[in-house]
Parts: sequence; C-alpha cells; structure tokens
Amino acid sequence: MDFQLSEEHLMIRQAARDFAQNQCLPGVIERDEKQQFPREQVSALADLGFLGMMVDPQYGGSGLDTISYVLAMEEISKVDASTSVCMSVNNSLVCYGIQEFGTEQHKQKYLTPLAQGQKDGALHIGAFMLSEPEAGSDATSQQTTAEDMGDHYLLNGTKNWITNGGTASVYLVIAQTDPAKGPKGINCLIVEKDWPGVVVAAKENKLGIRASDTHTVMFNDVKVPKENRIGEDGFGFKFAMKTLAGGRIGIAAQALGIASGAYELALAYAKTRKAFGTEIINHQAIAFKLADMATRIEAARLLCLKAAWEKDNGLDYTVSSSMAKVFASETAMWTTTEAVQIHGGYGFVKEYHVERLMRDAKITQIYEGTSEVQRIVISRSLIK
Repeated sequence: MDFQLSEEHLMIRQAARDFAQNQCLPGVIERDEKQQFPREQVSALADLGFLGMMVDPQYGGSGLDTISYVLAMEEISKVDASTSVCMSVNNSLVCYGIQEFGTEQHKQKYLTPLAQGQKDGALHIGAFMLSEPEAGSDATSQQTTAEDMGDHYLLNGTKNWITNGGTASVYLVIAQTDPAKGPKGINCLIVEKDWPGVVVAAKENKLGIRASDTHTVMFNDVKVPKENRIGEDGFGFKFAMKTLAGGRIGIAAQALGIASGAYELALAYAKTRKAFGTEIINHQAIAFKLADMATRIEAARLLCLKAAWEKDNGLDYTVSSSMAKVFASETAMWTTTEAVQIHGGYGFVKEYHVERLMRDAKITQIYEGTSEVQRIVISRSLIK
C-alpha cells in the first residue's frame, strides 16, 4: 500500500491549485452575487484539458486517472464550487457515460468535442438529465417519455435541477420508453440542445453554487434518432446508476475541497485574529475545532482517494463512492459552519468567503444522490 502521490499527480494538483488561485479567485464573490456563469473559467479548464480528464486521448481527452481528477476537483472547489461542478458533470457523468457505454459513432461525434470542451471555437459542454419535478431520489418514477416511433424516439417531458442546463450543447436524457417494464423500460438518449422542441426554461435562484447554470429543460415532441440511444433498449436505468456511482466520487471531491478551503481560511484567520491578549488559535476552544476539522478532512480525503483507486483498478466502487460522498458532504457542511463561527462577525459577511463556502456545502448533501440515498446504498451492501 502506497500513500505517496506520483510526480504526475503532484503536477496535476499544482496546476489545479494555480488555476484556482489565479483564475477562479478573482471575481468569485461577484459571480456568486450576480449568478454569473463562469464561462471564462470553464473555457480555461478546457484549455488545461480538465473537461475530459479521464477520456482516452484518441477522443480528445487527457487520459488521466480518477485520482488526478479527485486532486483537481478538490483544489478548484476550495475556491470556486460553481466552476468545479461544471467540470464534474462534464467529466464524470457526460464524458464517462459516453466513453464507457456509447458506440464508436457516439464517441467520434459527441465525446471528442465534449472532452475538448470546445467545438468550432466555442465552449462545448454537456449536461446529465435524470431529475424531474416528481422524480428525484426515486429515479424509476420517470415521467419523461421516449415513444418508439420505429426509426426514432419522440421525446416529451420536463427535467429540472439540471447543472449546465442553459450552457450545455449536448444532453444525456433519461426517459421512459415502456412504463410496463419499470426500470427495464428506461432509456438514455443523446439529445442536442438546438434540436426543434428543446426548450431551456427557468434558471434557478439558488442558495449556493449560485454561479453554476441550473435550469429546467422541457422537451416537446423532440425527434431523437434511434442511433442516439446509449446501450441496448431498456439499458437507461442501469446506465444512470453506473454513471452516478462515478459522479459521486466527483461530488465527494467537491465537498472535500469546500471543507478544506474553509478550514484553510479559518486556520489562517485564527493565527492572526487576537482576542483576550493572544491569537485565537491559542485558545483551546478554537484549537480543538481546527483539530477536528483537520482530522475529518483527512478522513474524507482518504475515502475519496480509495474510491478513485478502486475505480482506476477496475474494482466495484459503488459502496466506496457512496461512503466518500456521504462523509465528505457532511464534513463540508460541519466544517464550513464551524469556519464561519471561528470568523465570528466577519464570517457572516461575503468579503471573507466562508459564508459562501457554507452555502455551497449544502448542495453536496443533496445532488447526485442525497445523504439518505447513500446510506441506503451502504446499508444494502451490509445486508448481502
């Protein structure tokens, strides 16, 4: 067992750290305030090769491992979780799904520009569409339908809480083809945003990750060619579950980054802020908070890296990714709350960043499988 990162891993982490400090930090408070999509930052991620990190180089990707992805996600999320979630969705849901389960035609036509993050000189990213107004955690209750019309599907329905919904050019849409078959009647279709009948609706006004682009998207009699289905007929539910298991590693790494970003700010503040004649880190009440933060963050990091290692080594990472996500997200929520407390009144104002990290942390307990769903996954593995 080797806990040392390779030279390549250290280089990736440093590149992500430099990117976060130099390109994400300037303007991050303003983007959050104005709900302004970080187009410039996401385009820069494309230039770095961070939008298709784990994609085979023959399809325009960087050919890196999942550990590299976790390291990059943590560093960027320390500063700007709105940018990192765009990166996460494109990498571990969209690109992974097409590379792992798509046809060669899918890979040539869709995966390559998505992994490069650009097409015809413009930003080109993807979105993953599972959630609906009446189907969040219960993913089998899809109301969106893909009616089999022979040579194409007719897609109708509404998807919501869609990250990159207004910015993405390509959508992976989970829809019900045969309700009588339950989970085995669900398909995943590759849909292009500019096709007739695709309507990008309301943008959500969110508590956290406010600069990310979260929309409702509607489909009205959208014709989807049969060749745009991923996998065999009825493979959609399995596709979604397999893809989300990898996505959880990305969100766990995002939560880890939010936690470690808040911890670093709290530690620096505690070393300079004075109360009762000394720096507040010298008071046990503060020192013990920081000790607990450091311990929980290190545990979360190890869980993230273990899940990534299992994925890289072809092992079943369903349980490890759920453990990483539930623990890292709850660590993020607790750490950011305590970081605000350590900052006192300063923590309650936007200038000091920790209140934003606290708001950003909450969503990591909800999206790509709530903490309750993660506990279901973990507990079922114990019963077997």
